[in-house]
Amino acid sequence: MKVEFAPLRVPLRRRLQTAALVQWVFSFLALAQVCLAAFVLLCLSDWWILAALYAGWLYLDRDTPSCGGRRSRWVRSWRMWTYFRDYFPITLIKTVDLDSRHNYLFGFHPHGVLVAGGFGNFCTEASGFSQMFPGLTPYLLMLPFWFRVPFFREYIMSGGLVSSEKASASYLLSRPGGGQAAVIAVGGAPESLDARPGALTLQLLQRKGFIKLALKHGAWLVPVFSFGENELFDQMQNPAGSALRRMQDRLQRMMGVALPLFHARGVFQYSFGLLPYRKPIHTVVGRPIAVAQNPCPSKDDIDALHTLYMEALMQVFEENKKNYGIPEDKHLTFI
Repeated sequence: MKVEFAPLRVPLRRRLQTAALVQWVFSFLALAQVCLAAFVLLCLSDWWILAALYAGWLYLDRDTPSCGGRRSRWVRSWRMWTYFRDYFPITLIKTVDLDSRHNYLFGFHPHGVLVAGGFGNFCTEASGFSQMFPGLTPYLLMLPFWFRVPFFREYIMSGGLVSSEKASASYLLSRPGGGQAAVIAVGGAPESLDARPGALTLQLLQRKGFIKLALKHGAWLVPVFSFGENELFDQMQNPAGSALRRMQDRLQRMMGVALPLFHARGVFQYSFGLLPYRKPIHTVVGRPIAVAQNPCPSKDDIDALHTLYMEALMQVFEENKKNYGIPEDKHLTFI
């Protein structure tokens, strides 16, 4: 394989963008393991009393990821996130104004490999969410597993990440006065196993839990489609029924975390590595669907709203796809 090396003379700004990307990829792929190892070493050191005190704090603070987390505007506003945004770049597009008197449930599609658009738009202020949607506070839902990792949990909560447990979303959507926006990658971990350039298949047909949640709390639904999310990484071929896919599905059921075998580019060369390609991400926030509160929705109620949501998501995609290089004959497929 011919290796394409990065040029020696690269503008400082592009180097800073790559450095921000390295930090972000490291935080999702290795920082949790580093934090866990640091905690274990602390337990075995002469400073074990600090580990014991922190363990006590973990117990007392165990419900925080399910009760809105502990966001930090300072962390969300780090200069580093502007370089992270500009690496791709990431752009947030508003379709209509959102009334901050309501609570919202944003359905984010597609999941992609690492949800780069979701993180950049909703866990940082780099794309200007607070200015674009004044009065709304976004929370990106993440698998509960990650909030059990010492130290790492503090870092991810500071950006506005919260547990994806039902109780966590319910806490946000039931807040009086409105202004809360819970963001959920509806396709979840299984959808990441199909994230590759050109993929337009979404796991949505059987995903109705978020619909029931919106009905129970009267939260308005907002379809969000992130154009370019699947273009960032290549992935090993793993069609349904293949040995690799069966192993990935089994691990996902056991661990709750998908393990896509992805690759893209490196730091000093463009031929292989774990950094995403420099491909633009355009995250379009669609029109809200008004939802009347129904504490005990029937199956028909859920199915009717689910159908309406799929139609709204399809509309967001069809109205915007020509702006982002998707051919007219390409359409979303729901499975």
